[in-house]
Amino acid sequence: MDIRLGDTIEMKKPHPCGGRRFTVLRTGMDFRLRCVGCGREFLIPRAKAEKHIRKVFREGAQADV
Repeated sequence: MDIRLGDTIEMKKPHPCGGRRFTVLRTGMDFRLRCVGCGREFLIPRAKAEKHIRKVFREGAQADV
């Protein structure tokens, strides 16, 4: 899956604050994500994140996954 720095992703399960959109801050074996709703940052394993991604939003274009 092609996830880049700065992408905004929509996940299937919401964050405890209720937001489903996250900004990608780091990629690799883990993703560092920032919740768009509350601003909280966390690490999540790449395999787990890729399972739960619903959509990927890039600047100027939208790619459905």
